[in-house]
Amino acid sequence: MSTVLVLGGGVVGLSMAMMLARQGHSVTVFEHDGASLPGSPEEAWRAWERRGVTQFRLPHYLHPPVRHLLDSHLPDVKEALLRVGCITFDVLETMPSSITDRAAREGDERFITITGRRPAIEYAFASVAERLIPIRRGVSVGGLLTRPSAASGIPHVTGVRTVDGEEVSADLIVDAMGRHSKIANWLEAIGARRPIEEAEISGFIYYTRYFRSRTGAVPPCRSALQTYFHSFSLLTLPSDAGTWSVTVFISSEDRALKKLRDPKHWTALVAACPWHAHWLDGEPITDVLTMGGIHDRYRRFVVDGVPVATGIVSVGDSWACTNPSLGRGIAMGLMHAFGTVEVVQQHLDNPLALALAQDSMTERRVTPWYRDNRGWIARYNASIEGRPQPQPTNPRARVAKALSVAVMYNADLFRAANEIRSLLALPQEVMARPGVVDRIMQVASTHEAVTPPGPSRKELLRMLV
Repeated sequence: MSTVLVLGGGVVGLSMAMMLARQGHSVTVFEHDGASLPGSPEEAWRAWERRGVTQFRLPHYLHPPVRHLLDSHLPDVKEALLRVGCITFDVLETMPSSITDRAAREGDERFITITGRRPAIEYAFASVAERLIPIRRGVSVGGLLTRPSAASGIPHVTGVRTVDGEEVSADLIVDAMGRHSKIANWLEAIGARRPIEEAEISGFIYYTRYFRSRTGAVPPCRSALQTYFHSFSLLTLPSDAGTWSVTVFISSEDRALKKLRDPKHWTALVAACPWHAHWLDGEPITDVLTMGGIHDRYRRFVVDGVPVATGIVSVGDSWACTNPSLGRGIAMGLMHAFGTVEVVQQHLDNPLALALAQDSMTERRVTPWYRDNRGWIARYNASIEGRPQPQPTNPRARVAKALSVAVMYNADLFRAANEIRSLLALPQEVMARPGVVDRIMQVASTHEAVTPPGPSRKELLRMLV
């Protein structure tokens, strides 16, 4: 039996730990935040202190691959999610009324997910994990322990040193510390090369408000979960226990729209959008919550074909973190975690092979989703400056623009687009299917783009005076 130390007790770290424990490993989780698991999901919403999770009380959504992975690997966690009030949601409910073909298709169940607020989600994961594995809350790690390299010139990690001086050895260290992970500095301190790193600020600001139903029913979807306007977008997410969130996304360069932090202006904007105004029909349970300054960051721990270290792997946001505009963080993190568990099962006795195999799996399965997670800042900034929106300059971009038109009229193309949005199939996989691109271009050429009803830029600015 091997010993594994997981650093980070969030959703991804706990999932890794539970999976590895069920493979027969001795697993311990170290979590920096010291607050213990609350007594109920509602208490978690009200009072659970998770300072290490910046967006803990901001919008969260679990894409369908999360349900698929829980069904196959952690069914007791799925049951716990349902017990705490998380809901099942069918992405096909967002099909626009402009599509008249409402017939079911084989495989439609792949679009069904289960989702809720982050505190409820994390409460469910932790309530199962605490029955299976030791979780040491309030333990902060300050550095890595090493021993002679498993491969020439490559440091081999054998444990960690806490900030209190405790040394803990393990056969494998899993870095699941999220977007605030200090792994690059720790690796450099033991003589390892720094990982390849790419980072850029996302350029978005998010203004969110949560509501609770007065009747117990969550408002119906009259549009896609995220709707794009000229210089802002609206995200409406059903959540647990009769709650939901409404988020306004803007460019961080749009100084005029920063007045949306005022509940009066925020409410006026949402009320002026006919497809979305009914989402205000509930009891507000928060003020307008603001988040900005979020970075997209990617790390690769194999440089020039050589791992920077062995005995340690990074998963989830510690590896790559994205802005929340598409809500992909937890889904990508769990896809990465489950893939890493498979690699550990195959290669734990060979540290070099494990590091290389995890890198290969990551680049094949998860990195393409990171690359695909692009924002719309150029489009927004053009509107702010009164310029025409940038036009696609390559065939792939032209097809993507045509698809945004076609999804409003064709049921099969709507499903194809939502396979991409829901992380069920990569864009290149969908577009490679026979006839798909031709069908997209044909439907788009015979239909007008659907413009969501709402205030013009000029009207919006007048509203904010």
